[in-house]
Amino acid sequence: MAEPGPAGPQPSGPALLPALSSAGPRERAEEGKPDLVQEDDNSGSDYGSRDKPGSALGRTVPDGNVLFPDIFRTDHLLFYERFKAYQDYILADCKASEVKEFTAEYLEKVLEPCGWQAVWHTNVFEVLVEVVDVEYTALKAVVKLSEPFLCESRDSTFTLECVQEILELKERKIPLQALWVVYDESGEFDQTALAVEHVRFFYQCIWRTWDEEEEDDFDYFVRCVEPRLRLHYDILEHRVPSGLVADYQNLLSQCEELYKKFLDVRNSISSSGSDSETENVSMVEGLKLYEKIEHLKQKLKLIENPLLRYVFGYQKYSGLQAKGLRPTGTKITHVVSSTMMSSLLQSLIRDKLCPESCGEELEIQFHNDPLAAVNACYEGDTVIICPGHYVVDGVFCIADSVELEGYGLPDDIVIEKRGEGDNFVDCTGANVRISSLKLVQHDAVEGILNVHYGKTTLENCVLQCETTGITVRISAELVMKNSDLYGAKGAGVEIYPGSTCTLLGNGIHHCKEGILIKNFLDEHYDIPKITMVNNMIHNNEGYGVVLVRPTVTSDLKDASAERTKGNTQPAQSSDGTACVEGFRQEELPGCVTDELELYEHGVICEQTDGNCKIADELGAISAKKSQMHKKRLSELGITEADDNLMSQEMFVSIVGNQFKWNGKGSFGTFLF
Repeated sequence: MAEPGPAGPQPSGPALLPALSSAGPRERAEEGKPDLVQEDDNSGSDYGSRDKPGSALGRTVPDGNVLFPDIFRTDHLLFYERFKAYQDYILADCKASEVKEFTAEYLEKVLEPCGWQAVWHTNVFEVLVEVVDVEYTALKAVVKLSEPFLCESRDSTFTLECVQEILELKERKIPLQALWVVYDESGEFDQTALAVEHVRFFYQCIWRTWDEEEEDDFDYFVRCVEPRLRLHYDILEHRVPSGLVADYQNLLSQCEELYKKFLDVRNSISSSGSDSETENVSMVEGLKLYEKIEHLKQKLKLIENPLLRYVFGYQKYSGLQAKGLRPTGTKITHVVSSTMMSSLLQSLIRDKLCPESCGEELEIQFHNDPLAAVNACYEGDTVIICPGHYVVDGVFCIADSVELEGYGLPDDIVIEKRGEGDNFVDCTGANVRISSLKLVQHDAVEGILNVHYGKTTLENCVLQCETTGITVRISAELVMKNSDLYGAKGAGVEIYPGSTCTLLGNGIHHCKEGILIKNFLDEHYDIPKITMVNNMIHNNEGYGVVLVRPTVTSDLKDASAERTKGNTQPAQSSDGTACVEGFRQEELPGCVTDELELYEHGVICEQTDGNCKIADELGAISAKKSQMHKKRLSELGITEADDNLMSQEMFVSIVGNQFKWNGKGSFGTFLF
């Protein structure tokens, strides 16, 4: 079983997670009542320990105006504490269909059967109750109202009689996850409070109503619990972009809603028991719902998987609104300097601001903060940033066509991002230009530069990254020239489907991956246009360039069987480097079509030059997309179509790039 990584604060000392026993809960019951979060002596944590008198848990005062007694504070548990409880004591290696049984067996060992009080929480009221029995298999407690009667509700007419009536309707059985255990300083109910917390957290944050219907393997903890638990703590610790969190919650809500509809349709079919036309319609509706649910579940799993989370990506719709031209129609040059010396001003006037150099009279505004200068820009403005070290706590949102220009060498003009936040630079302008700047990123969740829409040109810049580097989203365009990018914990450059990316003479190094090209096989996506010339991609942990795409084994076999005949070799550049430029997928050179056959066996020819290897694979996937398109048209009864309509041209120019000292090689394909 995998050990938990640094998803939560980790205390020093001996290993916290002992090897998982293959014995189930019943066998482990003979070992005695487990201490839920008890660690080694040096770990500094002994929740539930019987070696010390008194409670080891904290206490908190319930919200509201009613003076309820204090309750145990259990919602602050660390990642490794929950991980150990679920792995070692509750779920172990159970199947999804056995979760409730294993949980019940665990509760039998640790939960006091009676004699403890709790606050019963609902959406309408909170009331103090006393537990008189526990139905372990149902995960419910049998309760009675405590004396004196304490209740708080949003409805002033809610009385003791109303609560008693509700309890009678529920046969006095309340789900354990709706109970918050009242604090007891003796320590007798510590493990009871923790057990209730683990059940509550599991069914609120981990369990999905469809889990039981998936493949009933013995790896439910590894397959579902661990990745969801890690995602929960990554979100708590601001390691996941807010946009991706919103996408995940939206996908989860959609999936739950569709699953409820699917269950209703399925139940209606099973109850009718006839072969009527209505039942046939219901079956078709059920199949459509099932396909939609499976699609959403796949997306959820991608986000839950820390390795695939950023590969999946998300479409972030930026709320940036362009200002357009000033009402007066004027364009302003903004000059940024922390201090303005007379010599610096003279140089600026000579080089940048005099009418002779720019050809027209200029209106100038001075700032000491580059972020304030950018926020003051309208369409067509220019920002000149003088040498200095600028620390900003905010996001550069560039929605108009403006130019940011450093006056000097990049290493002399440093803009450093401080403070937690998703973004550093967001570009949606039609034509944004950034040059001669050094951008330094800290405490980030997203990449250093996001091009959402429009065209952004980056020239002679240095980018010191924190997470991912530059992201070129769908339909956006990036031109990056003579720049240096390093330090990304993800990819240095992420290229989305339908985008245009031109990389000329750059250095991309010391990143997780150099360049990541995201899957464009989906029918909704256009093929990206990629140009890479004379770049130096080196010392990256993984590949220099990696293509992410889904596994389509059967389709690849079909593509291989129908591949174009011929043995035309790609053109050779002057230095002998193989390259492919401007080809169409219907007329692929032999080295491209042969790549399909190579990928059937998972083999890439190591003797092939890195430049040709990248172009070949992109061409092969382009051909695959064309074949998928033709297949869809054929299914619709369209046997002939305009080539301009059917074929999306993939323009690739990959020439003269150097790939050195990358951990896994120049090029790889990540299948999911």
